[in-house]
Amino acid sequence: MKSRYPLWFLLPGGLLMIVVFVVPTLSSFYFSLTRWTLFEADFIGLDNFVTFFRDPQLLGSFRNTFVYAIITSVGKVVTGLALAVLLTGPILGRGYLRAVMFFPVLVSAVGIGITFKVLLNPIDGLVNTTLGFFGLPGPGWLTDPSLALISVALVDVWKGVGVSTLIFMAGLVAIPRDYYEAARIDGASSWRLFRSITLPLVRPAMTTVVLLNVIAGLRSFELIWTMTGGGPGFTSDVLGSVIYKQYAAGFYGLSTAGNVVLFLVVALITVPMQIRFRRREVQQ
Repeated sequence: MKSRYPLWFLLPGGLLMIVVFVVPTLSSFYFSLTRWTLFEADFIGLDNFVTFFRDPQLLGSFRNTFVYAIITSVGKVVTGLALAVLLTGPILGRGYLRAVMFFPVLVSAVGIGITFKVLLNPIDGLVNTTLGFFGLPGPGWLTDPSLALISVALVDVWKGVGVSTLIFMAGLVAIPRDYYEAARIDGASSWRLFRSITLPLVRPAMTTVVLLNVIAGLRSFELIWTMTGGGPGFTSDVLGSVIYKQYAAGFYGLSTAGNVVLFLVVALITVPMQIRFRRREVQQ
């Protein structure tokens, strides 16, 4: 019979997971079925979900959420992999560049949002002022309905690409150098090395980066709310900002139902992705 002694080491982490994740998650499912305040909760069934899905802005916020998640995920994966390849190679000032690359990750999303809101001001922001110096027209980065969401997404890529780069760097460093040396002896080009050795062997890191960024993109809120508040109008509203507006208006049960919907959306997208990625890794 196997000893149960090792299970005791799992107990603290298991209890912490139950307290900070399982209990709040189950509680949110219950309170999403109620009309609640800090002092009472009245069970109303699925009324909150019916009201939530009747929100005229919901369809637009769903679309914006997926667009934002795609832009930020693709941007962080592609840029992170490119930076990782660059920063694991023999370049001058590699240690300094690694620190600079990771610095935006350490800054608060609210601080980044306020800073870029000032920089992208269409009238006297530094970006448009610089463009005007060269005789180029400066667009309304955060005031043009067609640009607001994309502008925030690009700022998100700049802020969060450091984590993706770090994960990719760990994956690249773990690849044995012997593979590259043998391929170079056979006359393989740099592109061939990247396509035939780097990409296949960095796939576990790729899986982690993609899943983390898809989850972060679907749950986006801080940067969007700080930079645009969901505007102009509702053109940059995402699920997170819609939920916050409902909560700020005092509809606590409705906002809790929105959080449950967001949780289910994230789970329904990322769980199948993870299963698919793991199967591909096993097959290889």
